[in-house]
Amino acid sequence: MLYAILCYHDEAAVGSLTKEEDDALMAELEVVRRRLADKLGPVARLMPTTAATSVRAGAAPLVLDGPFAETKEALLGFYVIDCASLDEAIEAARLLQEPRMAAGLRGTLEVRPISVFIPGTGGA
Repeated sequence: MLYAILCYHDEAAVGSLTKEEDDALMAELEVVRRRLADKLGPVARLMPTTAATSVRAGAAPLVLDGPFAETKEALLGFYVIDCASLDEAIEAARLLQEPRMAAGLRGTLEVRPISVFIPGTGGA
């Protein structure tokens, strides 16, 4: 089963890391990524929410500058991981959380199952 591990945090706190602090965090996360290499799929760090555009449903879709949700923590990136169970995906999230906590970042990692849809194939 594929799971998304969504990375939420206060964008200003993450953005205030120095280049050295960010490089150190990325190096620690690379160690964890290598431990999970047989399960881990795409990993993405999203651009700041100031670069986001949202399309809200309505009689005429409304295009808005900025992120979709109003929240103190923003979705900053995600991992895709192939695990046999939710428990295994949660354990991977715990491993990925450790370097963040060591860097003083206390954001949330949300684990969510993924239903893969491939257009034009008649299903998943």
